[in-house]
Amino acid sequence: MAEAGPKADVPAYAQLRGHVPPGSSWEVFAEDPERGMANFAGPQQVLNALATVDRGEVFSLDHALDAFDPPMARARKAPHHELLSSHPEARDDVLREFYLQATSQVDGLRHRRASGHGFYNGVADDDIRPGTEALGVQRWAEKPIVGRGVVIDIEGLLADDGRPLDHRVGPALDVDVLDRALRRQGEQVHPGDVVLVHTGWARWYLDADLDVRGEVRAARRATGFRQSLDLPAWLWDHQVALFATDTFAVEVLPVVPDSPYLDTAPEDAGMMHQELIAKLGAPLGELWNLTDLVADSRRTGRWDALVVVKPLHLVGGVGSPPNATAVR
Repeated sequence: MAEAGPKADVPAYAQLRGHVPPGSSWEVFAEDPERGMANFAGPQQVLNALATVDRGEVFSLDHALDAFDPPMARARKAPHHELLSSHPEARDDVLREFYLQATSQVDGLRHRRASGHGFYNGVADDDIRPGTEALGVQRWAEKPIVGRGVVIDIEGLLADDGRPLDHRVGPALDVDVLDRALRRQGEQVHPGDVVLVHTGWARWYLDADLDVRGEVRAARRATGFRQSLDLPAWLWDHQVALFATDTFAVEVLPVVPDSPYLDTAPEDAGMMHQELIAKLGAPLGELWNLTDLVADSRRTGRWDALVVVKPLHLVGGVGSPPNATAVR
């Protein structure tokens, strides 16, 4: 199957820096603008992804809904599951306090507003309400994000380098580790790929004792990518359809003192979320379960797979469990 090349009519990230707001892809995707960078995974990319399946092995990329209890985000709670019965032979159930971003999740384009500019593509604030369609996560449920998933094993790279990640400290990752890991794996990212970054953070957190979990949660401290212009540029110029990691927020927390977004994202203390979501239109996956998929990659030397991401079909949803599956 021939690889589809980059979309020729898409400007480079350096050109996006001249847009208003700077670094935004607003009005770049004319046909289906509310899907953002998910547009990079079109029919040809789906066909290319099918060619990666040769064993029929299936991997869930979601943690349980209540795996992070309490969640790292202090404003969220793990859901409470109740069984209901109208008579002895019937069972129904309900989730109470179901925060859709408390475990494995995909951040929708409503999740952040670009300070001083508005929601992605200039969607009006009044259109971002429960039940309205604009920028809702249902855009990726009506037409799921399907493509070639590429695992990038940062944990494996740094362990081989003799510099294993110390997740208790919460190190900041530079973008160059993505390219270094890809070279180590003999792999590359193609336009429209779903990129899956494995650091080992989620597995480490879930296996840590309660005192350690409480410590990093109280400090809001987590391994992730350093706030910089480099990550948005890398994602855009590789035409990534979805960027998912097994970390809490994709980016490092607390924010690095020299974040270039201290002035442009003051409400977020300089986080990159506004830059990636509200400006670039990047679907972001957080807290994904990559453990089994990475173990299979290390065993077989295969780092790609068909990946299907179908969030909950919640009209106007801000985010959702990804319901993500990899097939090899």
